Amino acid sequence: MPKSIHELSVEIYADGADKASLLEIYRDPLVKGLTTNPTLMKVAGISDYEAFAREVLAEVTAKPISFEVFSDEFDEMRRQALKIKAWQDNVFVKIPITNSRGESCLPLIKELSAEGVQLNITALLTLAQVEGVAEALDAGTAAVVSVFAGRIADTGVDPVPLMRASRDLLKDKPEAKLLWASVREILNILQADESGTQIVTVPHPILRKALKMWGQDLTELSLDTVKMFANDAAAAGYQL
Repeated sequence: MPKSIHELSVEIYADGADKASLLEIYRDPLVKGLTTNPTLMKVAGISDYEAFAREVLAEVTAKPISFEVFSDEFDEMRRQALKIKAWQDNVFVKIPITNSRGESCLPLIKELSAEGVQLNITALLTLAQVEGVAEALDAGTAAVVSVFAGRIADTGVDPVPLMRASRDLLKDKPEAKLLWASVREILNILQADESGTQIVTVPHPILRKALKMWGQDLTELSLDTVKMFANDAAAAGYQL
């Protein structure tokens, strides 16, 4: 295990939609990019999608950032994608692998990538989906391929072999980067690095925890845990 999180080869992207936290983390040199999605934005109480994006982009100029289309219809997806692309040169447009009816977005992905739109293909969970994306992407256009490894693990399946196989499928697309999405714990960051994944998106709370605890001596952590139990019992005034 690397002694420091700064020694990892995988690029760390911060995933969130709280503007203050997002901008604070953006300034951290450890963080190489930013992502968000409509669900995170809804939880953060954002009501005006474009106004929020433009406020963020006024400060986020030097690192890639992804914003997602939210239509379920392909013509409208395309319109939204081109509008989002035009906001700023560091913007990647998130396109889901299918719409909510399960209809493939691969034709649209192929079309947009051929037109030079930087894409972040999201919500992938199978190797067949990654293979389809690899075939659709233009070799000369930057792209991010977001495999939700954390959700794969939630089903009891080890995502590491799939991530390694996904990296192989993308080897002929030099501008495409594989991303480990839906991190659940600090260990996932190390797994992403060891599997050869190029990017890992980390939610703000887990990133803060990683900066605090990465590489902590386990004997010291054991003692800290015992002290916590003792202090809490004393504070509660427990007696037997």
